[in-house]
Amino acid sequence: LNAARAAAGSDPIILGRDQAYIGVMIDDLVTKGVTEPYRMFTSRAEYRLTLRADNADQRLTMLGIEAGVVGGRRATAFAAKSAELSRAAAVSRETVFTPKEAGALGIRVNADGQRRSIRDLLSFPDVTLDTFLSVRPEIATWSPQVREQITIDAGYAGYLDRQASDAEALRREEALALPIDLDYAAIGSLSNEVKEKLARVQPRTLGQAGRIEGMTPGALTALLSHVKKAPKPSGVPA
Repeated sequence: LNAARAAAGSDPIILGRDQAYIGVMIDDLVTKGVTEPYRMFTSRAEYRLTLRADNADQRLTMLGIEAGVVGGRRATAFAAKSAELSRAAAVSRETVFTPKEAGALGIRVNADGQRRSIRDLLSFPDVTLDTFLSVRPEIATWSPQVREQITIDAGYAGYLDRQASDAEALRREEALALPIDLDYAAIGSLSNEVKEKLARVQPRTLGQAGRIEGMTPGALTALLSHVKKAPKPSGVPA
């Protein structure tokens, strides 16, 4: 694709780490280098909960349309699904229930007075979209693909929020200075391979540590947590 775009004098299509696994792979190969065969583990992707098969069209089809590689029939189908998905997502967020109303639908929730949306309640055991048909009968008209995506997004909602928070924290702390005498072997949640590489390279900042081959988002989060908890020796910037 990019070879053809280069021949036509167009800018390349660059997929981000939050858009596709190939974006993660290319970014790793370009920014970290390769000292051993590269293996595409899901743990390399900070946003792996969003890189799912069920939402691939929502992540990538618009890019394909803009690049001119998506035909008219597929573009029309994508637009129709996107519109339906948007309407369904609005229904799942905006339709809320008190604990008593949820109980009337057979959903057991705490009697805490808190209103919960369909999206919230879908994460409860044995609750499906069909549970809400008596209240929102239009759910029966949703396509199987839209029903699946609404259900999966609801199940991952809490994890996605936490993942976004972790990613933002890492971006804020990317320039965090690492102590010169940091004992990487003492960080129990790191693999032995990662400990050895950190000890050998001795990165000066968290950002440099992140560019070491083999570092994962989980390892960076563990390193960040350890450094923030450890007392700062003299001479290390706050």
